[in-house]
Amino acid sequence: MPGERSSNTPAVQGASKGLDSLKYEIANELGVTLGGDRTSRENGTVGGYMTKRMVQFAEQQLKNGQRI
Repeated sequence: MPGERSSNTPAVQGASKGLDSLKYEIANELGVTLGGDRTSRENGTVGGYMTKRMVQFAEQQLKNGQRI
């Protein structure tokens, strides 16, 4: 519903700040302005790219033999 806050919480305590930074960085790269007045597709695109980037990061860490 409009104006409601998400109840999602990061799996790692203290990661919220970094995830918010990543979210706005990707939105800027895509030329999307985030907000409740935007379509689900616009806001969701940013979330999809966040997931893609985090998976790429994790795969690179595993490839290098580092623990995540």
